[in-house]
Amino acid sequence: MEPHYGTVPLIPGTEPLPELDIPRPDRQNRLAVLVRLLLLVPHLAVLAVLSVLAFFAVAAGWCAALLIGRLPDPVERYLAGFLGYDTRLNAYAMLLTGRYPPFELGDPMGYPVRVRVRQSVRLNRLAVLFRLVLVIPAAVVGSVAAAGWWAFSLFGWLVVLVLGWMPRPLFEATAAVLRYRMRLGAYLLLLTPAYPKRLFGDQSAPDAVVGTVSGPSATRPLFLGTGAKALLGAFLVLGLLGGAANASRYGADGSAAVRASLLGE
Repeated sequence: MEPHYGTVPLIPGTEPLPELDIPRPDRQNRLAVLVRLLLLVPHLAVLAVLSVLAFFAVAAGWCAALLIGRLPDPVERYLAGFLGYDTRLNAYAMLLTGRYPPFELGDPMGYPVRVRVRQSVRLNRLAVLFRLVLVIPAAVVGSVAAAGWWAFSLFGWLVVLVLGWMPRPLFEATAAVLRYRMRLGAYLLLLTPAYPKRLFGDQSAPDAVVGTVSGPSATRPLFLGTGAKALLGAFLVLGLLGGAANASRYGADGSAAVRASLLGE
């Protein structure tokens, strides 16, 4: 039996914490699952161009935020659109939805994956100045979780390919990784002063942004069951093991290079 999620209303909150709306997992076309990454090639080319523009937009926004305490409206609109575009591509790549993402930078009407970021928020100038230092702990957590998910992705891909839909524990754990990644991106892009948090889901009703939810949402709030938490823990372990293995390999390669240099080999 497929899992069922009810409609979750938008709950107003005080903290401008970005939120992610994804409907409950539904049936997916197995052929589209089989060639999922190939289908995304055109989008990845577009994303590469948008990323270059986003770099300059962030640089301009950083300077402006130090002066006026917020992002200029045009910069904020572009970066919010870029964050939404990137998140939709990742949701499709991570099999959280079977709907092919549109080539739109804004908030496409009717598309099931939606990013909610409160607009025109005030930014602490000191936090803006040291943003790249402050984000390091969250970036490490996000990188480890994402690396672990990708290490696990072959198994998850086979599960969805066989069943034709994503089981609830895998859906919740994957959505948690994507939501944390999205919040990390929003913080780096200066779209929010809220530090990335709640990798293991919401313990109570989440702080939400002003607006309305279009259709049912399985991720607002995002409550993780025991199976999802176990999977998320496995992602972190896999990510840590992968990082340790890479560090060990690079260390061995570096030591060999030093010995060769000293011995004149």
